[in-house]
Amino acid sequence: MTGSVMPPYIYYFIGALLLPVVPGRLAKRALTLLVPVLAFAALVAVPKGSYNIIPFLNYHLILMRVDKLSLVFSYVFVIMSFIGAIYALHIKEEGQMVAAFLYVGSTLGVTFAGDYFTLFFFWEIMAGASVFLIWYNKTEASVKAGYRYLLVHVAGGCLLLAGILLQIATKHSIAFEPGSFGGVASYFILAGFIVNAAVPPFHPWLPDAYPMGTITGSVFLTAYTTKSAVYVLCRGFAGVEVLMWLGAIMAIYGVVYAFIEVDMRKLLSYHIVSQVGYMVCGVGIGTELALNGSAAHAFCHILYKALLFMACGAVIHVTGKRKLTELSGKGLYKTMPFTLAMYMIAAFSISAVPLFNGFISKSMVVAGAGEAHHGLVELMLHLASVGTFLSVGLKLPYFAWFGKPIHPHEAEPVMGGRPPLNMEIAMAIAGFLCIALGVYPDALYRLLPYAVNFHPYTYGHVVKTMGMLLFVLLAFVIYLPKISLHDRTNLDTDWFYRKGASLLYRFVSGPMDAFYRNMQARFSRQVDFIAFVAKNPYTAPALLWLGFERFVASGFGVLKSVPDLARVEAKFQDLSKKDYTPEAYKSPVGVGVMLSVFFLAVFMLIYLLR
Repeated sequence: MTGSVMPPYIYYFIGALLLPVVPGRLAKRALTLLVPVLAFAALVAVPKGSYNIIPFLNYHLILMRVDKLSLVFSYVFVIMSFIGAIYALHIKEEGQMVAAFLYVGSTLGVTFAGDYFTLFFFWEIMAGASVFLIWYNKTEASVKAGYRYLLVHVAGGCLLLAGILLQIATKHSIAFEPGSFGGVASYFILAGFIVNAAVPPFHPWLPDAYPMGTITGSVFLTAYTTKSAVYVLCRGFAGVEVLMWLGAIMAIYGVVYAFIEVDMRKLLSYHIVSQVGYMVCGVGIGTELALNGSAAHAFCHILYKALLFMACGAVIHVTGKRKLTELSGKGLYKTMPFTLAMYMIAAFSISAVPLFNGFISKSMVVAGAGEAHHGLVELMLHLASVGTFLSVGLKLPYFAWFGKPIHPHEAEPVMGGRPPLNMEIAMAIAGFLCIALGVYPDALYRLLPYAVNFHPYTYGHVVKTMGMLLFVLLAFVIYLPKISLHDRTNLDTDWFYRKGASLLYRFVSGPMDAFYRNMQARFSRQVDFIAFVAKNPYTAPALLWLGFERFVASGFGVLKSVPDLARVEAKFQDLSKKDYTPEAYKSPVGVGVMLSVFFLAVFMLIYLLR
């Protein structure tokens, strides 16, 4: 079908424009909740097909391409925006929600884009809007992290734009469709996508920036950038085998760094890298089962990862502390039991415990690897699941809510109570959805792009999963006395470009700056000389001759001091310093009159004698 429809993302852009001007806090809160509701209603009503097609040069911009793949991502994006809006109702700065609405709207624009120009337009708005969710934290660390975040995403956008332009030059098309992988254009486009997907070694922007965001802003950040990248990879690069291996490496890489982290939100950020690895791996496998698994896992991941960040955000809101070394032994299980319960729902979900949503989605990707006979990849994904339960399901909740004090003098409990009611309501909604989808997976399976013939709750699968999780729990209990927390900085691949940037700055501010100043001084002298010659045209030959004499007198540039050289040099400097005056080169008026009379007389004499 073709025609024109109201794109759901328009509601977010309108909401972002209206929110600062709507009077009254109650009206602002109502608008904050109304925007996702209207967007969801528009999303449900739109039929499948391509809409809002606009001629552009020799191409067509497709602003709305609606199919099952775009819809499954769009549903969870809008649902998450509603949960995030409830979680943020207590904040007084509407600027955060303006940035969040622009962020969500641009992500939906990417999801529905049917051409690369439209995709790139919304892709850049997405990066520009999301950085304000980091800067609104208003600390020196968040400002610096935001700039690094923006630089990385601008670089990724440049790679994407280069690929788009190359595709136009080679294929004369801007259609965003699955294409042959292997051309130069496809390499650039894929590189731009995997930067946003946080594929190592391009991932450090994520654990660097997300922990620095505001409490509410980080909840939005977890849901959109990486999952929109998963969507475009599903759309354009399904079956590219290199993505399978990159995804498997991501899954392992993230859990390793998460286990050694003590900052709660940084630990969870590394697990975003790991969980997105499952999705990227499914895209690389490319079978219908694996692609269904990637889409389903993105849907479930947005819910449980947001819930994890909301629970840890509630702890930070109440205690002002974000590191396990600061929270261990504070007795938070006594003062924040509801937040602990919501966190454990999310932790069981991400660990793929049966009856929670991660179990019904993660197992599809793992089964897809087995079905395609990629045994090593399947093993890597299982190992990543072990690390996930160990760090998110056991380590973080134990040391944050229970545990022993790291320092004996800090044994007193943290003073504080429950977080704001709206934060608890948002966590409850997300927790309910995590359990509901785990208990009734068909509600999600019906939305997936391909028909689902997968049954997660088989006897063998449940027993195998529970056996693995119980073994990890036993190992954690046994080795718990030997686990120690250390507040330290863990080096990642960003060390290379941070050190490289430091060396580049030293080079630019040192030798390069000196070279620039030297060349500037030389060119300034040449410009001054040219300007002088232009004002004193009769002096130019004399200066050139004196310059030649100076060169000869110095022994063709060898001698430094001889009497003739000194004399010529003095004469040259004296002549070059003379200022121009309008009367300097004027001849006496009588000479001109005499010459005119003389030539007139000669002309008359010749005329008369002819």
